[in-house]
This record gives sequence, structure tokens and C-alpha cells, in this order.
Amino acid sequence: MSAGTPILFVDRDGTLIEEPADFQIDSYAKLRFVRGVIPAMLKLRDAGYQFVMVTNQDGLGTESYPRWSFDGPHELMMQVFESQGIVFREVLIDTSFPAENRPTRKPGIGLALHLLKDRSIDWQRSAMVGDRETDNGFAANLGVRAFQLRTEQFGGEWDWAGIAHALADRPRTARVQRNTRETRIEVALDLDRAAEPRVATGLGFFDHMLEQIGKHGGFALELRCEGDLHIDEHHTIEDSALALGQALREALGDKRGIGRYGFDAAAGGEGEGVQEKSTLIRQADVVLPMDETLARAALDFSGRPYFVFSGAFARERVGDFPTELVAHFFRSLCETAGLNLNLNVEGDNDHHKIEACFKSVARALRQAIRREGRELPSTKGVL
Repeated sequence: MSAGTPILFVDRDGTLIEEPADFQIDSYAKLRFVRGVIPAMLKLRDAGYQFVMVTNQDGLGTESYPRWSFDGPHELMMQVFESQGIVFREVLIDTSFPAENRPTRKPGIGLALHLLKDRSIDWQRSAMVGDRETDNGFAANLGVRAFQLRTEQFGGEWDWAGIAHALADRPRTARVQRNTRETRIEVALDLDRAAEPRVATGLGFFDHMLEQIGKHGGFALELRCEGDLHIDEHHTIEDSALALGQALREALGDKRGIGRYGFDAAAGGEGEGVQEKSTLIRQADVVLPMDETLARAALDFSGRPYFVFSGAFARERVGDFPTELVAHFFRSLCETAGLNLNLNVEGDNDHHKIEACFKSVARALRQAIRREGRELPSTKGVL
């Protein structure tokens, strides 16, 4: 249960509204909203966030930046936000110059000290969004998470849609780096966001198979591997499976709320030759094949690695992928994911059979990792 209300601290210029070349939004013509800010803030509002604007306005009220030139565009901005249902709990403005080094100027938190006494605030979920290092420093001094928007001038890696997803959806993510003398691998997962897979291992057919896991598993998958392919493919395929399994285990965390079990049947073939059959299996234990190949997968995130495989391949390779490593890939995946997997495949075309294996496992994963509540799906009390 939440400890209170989370606060999103938000910079103004360059974060809510675009910052002009002269760094002063002193006319209506300069008022431009940052792309995606309104739908993102609406999503965060609906997730329970309140908003506090914190902005440095150098010399506001002086002859170089008269107050009247600031007030009009600022009030219009506030009216637009309010018209869309976005209201700021507070607007905190520091008007000093950098050389004055006042504690109220970001990265100082002098303007926000009174909020630290508010016991209704959920500080663990609170965050700061800005476009500069001073905003990141403000977040660090306040003890909240920092999100730096991606801009040409100051860098950063976030956009508003990504920030809303990270805070409102509270996604299950993991990033794993696995470096040995044989391979250098980085895997990134977001189990609560669908995205086109981004895979590069140096093995074309293997890349295509890993893409099936992300695409049909329904989650965002990025995997990069630099391996000793001048020796052979074994280390690249094995270590990629080990890193992917570790990432799955880390992203699932304590596994509360997951389906835990997954089972599916998929027919292999070129293009989109896979259909989800889980409903049919549940209702009548019937599997409908497509083309000549049928693969069946059943899995359990039990924490106890076990792999059973039934199937055979006539060819030594499909593309640059040794068929003997199909079972080895899934066995390695099970080891680090803590996964119990039963997989069998029948058919005539080895390309179809391998692809059906990967797709059926992916579809089973989709079921098993799906959030269904907050309960732990185990009578043992731990998975």
C-alpha cells in the first residue's frame, strides 16, 4: 500500500515549455509546449501524482527581465495546463542570478524545504523531471529519482512518454551485462511495454529467433552480443541465453502477481505462422496445427531449473545456427531464469521447427509473466 501522495517536481523552461535561444520566455510568441508533456502528466495525475514546479528564472523582476514580460506567457501556460486537467500544487520560483549562489536556487532545495515536513508525501515514489544537471542535482539533494529529458543542448535520455511509463506503470525492468573472455553481452528488458525487438549477435538466424521471444512474448527486448564467432557459435548462443535468463529473473523480482505458468502451441512457417492456442488448450485440450510443424511449450517460473526436450533435426545447420544448440539454448535459459520448461516439436522442415520452438516458448512466457494481481502464486510463500 502506498505511503502517501507522490510528488513530481518539474522544471519549467526546456521541460514543460521549450526554451528559446535567449533563455527567456518573455513573449507569447515564444510559448511552445514540449512534445508529449500534457498526455504524460495526465497519466501521472491519474496514477496519483501531484505536481510542483521548481524553476530558476535568472534576474526575474530586474530591468533585464521585467516581471510583466514573464507573467503573461506564464499565466497562459498555467491556463492551458488547467484547461487540460493539470493543476500544480505549488509553483516555486527562484529569481536570483547564478553568481549569488543562494540555497533557493537549483540544485539547492531551499524552496522545497517546507515539503520535507509533510508526512503525507510518498518520497520513495516522488521524482524530479528537468533538462539540466542542476535539475539532477536538485533531485539528488532532495533524495528523489531524477529524469533528465533528452535535448540537443544538454543531453539526457528520457522523453515524457517514457517518464510516465516508468512512474505510473512501475514496469518490471532489468539491465544485465555479462562479460567474459568469450563474449560481451548486454540485455535490457521491460516486461510491461511492448516494443520492436532490437537484437544483434552477429548470427542472422539467431537474431531472428531472439526477436521472436520479444515480439511474441509481448515485452521490450534489447540484446547485444560481441562473441568469439571466429571460433564458433557456441559461446554466443549459450551466453546470450544465460544473460537473457538472468534478466528475466531480475525483472520479475519477487514474482508477486504473475501468472507463473504458461503453455502454448505454435505452428511454424514463414511470416506470421503462429497463433495463440492457449484458450483452446484450456477449454478442450485441442491443438490446431499450421503447415507441417507443431511445437508445444509448457513452463513454470518455479525457481527450480529443469528442461525437457523432445524433437530431432535432420540438418546440421539452419543458416548460421547449429541445430544441436536449440535444446542447449533453452536449457541455458532455464538455468538462470529459474524456469521449468517442457518443449517438444514435430514436423519436416527444420527452419519451421526451430522457429516454432522459439515462438511457442515466447507465447508461453507471455502468459506466465502477465500481471494478474499482487498475490504470490505459490503455497510455499516464495518462488
